[in-house]
Amino acid sequence: MRPSWDEYFMEIAMVVSQRSTCLRRQVGAVIVKDKRMIATGYNGAAAGAPHCDVTGCLRQKLGIRSGERHELCVAIHAEQNAIIQAAKYGVSIEGATLYCTCQPCAICAKMIVNAGIRRVVFKGDYPDAFAEKILNEGRIELCRI
Repeated sequence: MRPSWDEYFMEIAMVVSQRSTCLRRQVGAVIVKDKRMIATGYNGAAAGAPHCDVTGCLRQKLGIRSGERHELCVAIHAEQNAIIQAAKYGVSIEGATLYCTCQPCAICAKMIVNAGIRRVVFKGDYPDAFAEKILNEGRIELCRI
């Protein structure tokens, strides 16, 4: 059976997540505009920095729960990497849809709102109720599939 557009782009986000080097959660994101992929991202260390699959996870070593103390992680979230990729190559994401394998965190939610993304389609949960509040206040359409 032919997948819907949301199913199609979510499957691509799932494939993108396989590039993740995070030891806790592999996340993929795809930004789509006019049914065309314009940027992708997965969670991992900044370009040139050693990844957690090599160094180990600092947050895990410190016993930090998921959804807390993001500043103690060397990884950049998948949504952030996709937004950064679009900016790096000068591609507008105003009015786009972001597909993500899990609900965005509050930091990513703020970036999504300010980047002009209008819709977020996600699959898995993330323990961050504040993120949902930010997305709702930013009038971002939030769709779980």
